[in-house]
Order: sequence, then C-alpha cells, then structure tokens
Amino acid sequence: MKNTELKKEFKDIITILESMNNKNDIFDFLRDLLSEKEILEFSNRFKIAQMLENKISYKEIERQTWTSSTTIARIAKFLNWENKGYKKAIKILKSVSDKHHTAHQS
Repeated sequence: MKNTELKKEFKDIITILESMNNKNDIFDFLRDLLSEKEILEFSNRFKIAQMLENKISYKEIERQTWTSSTTIARIAKFLNWENKGYKKAIKILKSVSDKHHTAHQS
C-alpha cells in the first residue's frame, strides 16, 4: 500500500492524536486501540531505532531485545532511508529530554 493510501486510512487517528494534549488521554486512546502485544511491539521498535541511532550493533540489539536481525534491518531501513519518522521522533524525544534536564539543573 502506498503512503498516500495509508495516510488516508490513518487520517482520523492522526487528527485525534494531534489534538490530544494530555498524555493520559493519549495513553487511554492507544490502550483501547491497540492490544498489549502491539503496544509492546511498537515500544520495542522505537527502542531498537534509538539503539541503532546510538550505533549499537545488530548482535547486541538482538541480544537485548530478542528481535530478529530481519526486523532490525527493516527498522534501520526506515531510520535511515525511508520516511525518517524514527529520526524525527528521536529528535523530538531528545529535545524534550534536554529541556527537562536543563529545567531541573536551574
């Protein structure tokens, strides 16, 4: 399926998430929408993207996450060559984390 078709299918979900300002509301919505297994899978994929961004080897990622090298390679492909959504998310998380860290040092 092409990205344009996927965006159309996902449009309402994106609008809802974009409009929610409360982390608890976002969690509640995602918890209703996704199974526990799907939530853990999404979280694990993002963790792997972060590990790849930090130059951790495939072997070490496999060992720590119990994820196949095929899945790790797919995540690396999207991290480095496709939509760059992982990179954007990692950058946002780092920015939020840096702001939080700086605020607590003041």
